[in-house]
Amino acid sequence: MCGRYSLGKSKKELEERFQAEMLTEFNPRYNIAPTQLLPVITSQSPKGFSFFYWGITPDFGKNKPVAQKLINAKAETVDQKISFKTSFKTRRCIIPADGFYEWKRLGKKTKIPYRFTMEDNRLFSFAGIWEEYETVNGEVQHTFLILTTSPNPTVAQVHDRMPVIFDQTQEKKWLDNYTSPEELKGLLQPYPQDKMVSFTVSPSVNSVQNDYASLTKKASPADQHGNYTLFG
Repeated sequence: MCGRYSLGKSKKELEERFQAEMLTEFNPRYNIAPTQLLPVITSQSPKGFSFFYWGITPDFGKNKPVAQKLINAKAETVDQKISFKTSFKTRRCIIPADGFYEWKRLGKKTKIPYRFTMEDNRLFSFAGIWEEYETVNGEVQHTFLILTTSPNPTVAQVHDRMPVIFDQTQEKKWLDNYTSPEELKGLLQPYPQDKMVSFTVSPSVNSVQNDYASLTKKASPADQHGNYTLFG
């Protein structure tokens, strides 16, 4: 599962890294959560950023059990499930990020937040699919899901799933409308662990209301209540 990530970069940095134009302002984000409107790049418009809702719109997001089921899709079956296979064929996207968070469970009540990022804190992207639909008011809305796969050894110490992470070469293939289904599926692999780092962060990241740079910094292991622990 991937339920929280960060994009602590400027508009200029995003445009330079992804070679795409952003026609609106963007402020760095350090604690991104489902239902929020976020930048993506689609296979239909690879030279520009679009802003889609993650998983579900805020109105529907009030139903938490539903929202939690609609933020990720399993890479292993994305081309087979009726609800996803059309998007896999024609509505693929990448989701810019510079890190993501997972929580390590220790016992029934203790969870420790971890951050995963690249060694040099560089930008990367998640593999995604997107959907378009019309609301009861006649408005057109767009949502996206992040594809997940089995974890590499680094992530496996914390969680049993990880987001599919792309480098620039993989991004181009994923967004190319002429890439074969077989080659697309071949891209959906765990990211190499030797290119990633992980560390514990402040339990303040648990609240989606908190969104500031220090959330991405290494902190002593503490559970979701702020109680320090010897386990990391």
